[in-house]
Amino acid sequence: MARMKALNIAALAIALGGLAACSGFGSAATERPDQYTNSTNPNNIETNTSNTIWSAFNRRSNESVVQVNKYLWSASLEVLNFLPIQSVDPFTGVIVTGFGTPPGGGRAYRATVLIDDPALDARSLNVALQSQGGPVTRATSLAVEDAILSRARELRIADNKL
Repeated sequence: MARMKALNIAALAIALGGLAACSGFGSAATERPDQYTNSTNPNNIETNTSNTIWSAFNRRSNESVVQVNKYLWSASLEVLNFLPIQSVDPFTGVIVTGFGTPPGGGRAYRATVLIDDPALDARSLNVALQSQGGPVTRATSLAVEDAILSRARELRIADNKL
């Protein structure tokens, strides 16, 4: 038992000696500043004085603001009102619907609408339609986009008359 204890102590002393030898005892390699220990590096998150625990809550500088055209938004909801809405996000301009059948139609469709610009313009509106059999033709998607754009222009004209 005493012999095992002596062997354990000897092994521990050898391991500690090996670790101490790795330190270099003040060699030039450990005194060299690098990107992680240089206190003048502004990208060092440990020494940057503007980086605090409260920086995590200050997201204004990292956020990008997406503005959505209110007429396109309202027109999209009106034109696609036969589709059940699964999710809407007015801050990013995304409307996702489930499958629904248009009045007088036989096929079920679902749509995803993205409004990514504050201008009342065709470039601001992106509509992706899908039927239960797969994607629809480009002509069908364009017809829905045209209906949304026409309704958005009608809403804008009606709003200006007030």
